[in-house]
Amino acid sequence: MKAKWFLLSIFFTLSLILSGCDNSLLVFDPKGPQAKTLSDTIIFSIIMMAGILLVVYILFTFMLVKYRASKMDDSYEPPHEEGSKWLEITWTIIPIIIVIVLSVVTVRTTSEVESKPVAYANDKPLVIYASSSNWKWHFSYPEEGIETVNYVNIPEDRPVEFRLYSFGPITSFWIPQLAGQKYAMSDMVTKINLAAEIPGSYIGKNSNFNGKDFAHMEFETQVMTEKDYEKWVEEVKETAPALTESEFDELIEPSVLGRKTYSSTHLEFSPAPEGEHAGHHHGNSDEETDSSHHMDMDMDMEDHK
Repeated sequence: MKAKWFLLSIFFTLSLILSGCDNSLLVFDPKGPQAKTLSDTIIFSIIMMAGILLVVYILFTFMLVKYRASKMDDSYEPPHEEGSKWLEITWTIIPIIIVIVLSVVTVRTTSEVESKPVAYANDKPLVIYASSSNWKWHFSYPEEGIETVNYVNIPEDRPVEFRLYSFGPITSFWIPQLAGQKYAMSDMVTKINLAAEIPGSYIGKNSNFNGKDFAHMEFETQVMTEKDYEKWVEEVKETAPALTESEFDELIEPSVLGRKTYSSTHLEFSPAPEGEHAGHHHGNSDEETDSSHHMDMDMDMEDHK
């Protein structure tokens, strides 16, 4: 009877815990090839670790039962046993094999998800710049010449290349059902390749703490058919206002915003930190760069005096 109540308690506890972890469990409901690769790797690792624990618990129980203390008098001395060379070799080799297997799987998975999805290797990717600021996401479509805030629409069955960077602290871009996480930093661009195979709405978020309104840095990823996506792009171009530099300066100030849509991008006046704009001085004017260069030369001359 006690065992029954114990099992029921465990069941209800797990039910309560898991019911509050829907977002975390989304990784086990992939909607694209990259997310499927990650999900399969996680499941494989869990099964492998569960198998290891099962063997350990069985051996532990066996040892407890076989070598439990018996009712011998205090003068009893157990016989001396020599160590087993083969047992020592076995329990040394097994962990090495486990590490090798997990390492091979991890390296292969990492290489696969960092590249364009294999099924779309010959397709041109849709490039979207995803930049973060406290506490919002900006999505720039250079191919279409439009920009959105706190939501992103992408077509199904087409590779998408997100180019990530930040206008503030380091953040981590994550769409659990479509791809893994990747950091967005202020002085360089990182990339995530993905593809979505099923139209629908998928949650995206910042998974790296960056201040008091970190919890509000969620965005919707809407996967649309190619026809619906093209229709949406045309509608944005016709109806949305253009994004001005002054308005963008206000947007990147720390605040919590809803959705916004623009018929131009901030890349025109505030390019991403890549290529000639990469590094700590991206966005500086030529005059600022020359001034900085002359200051460095003057300091060097002073040092040599």
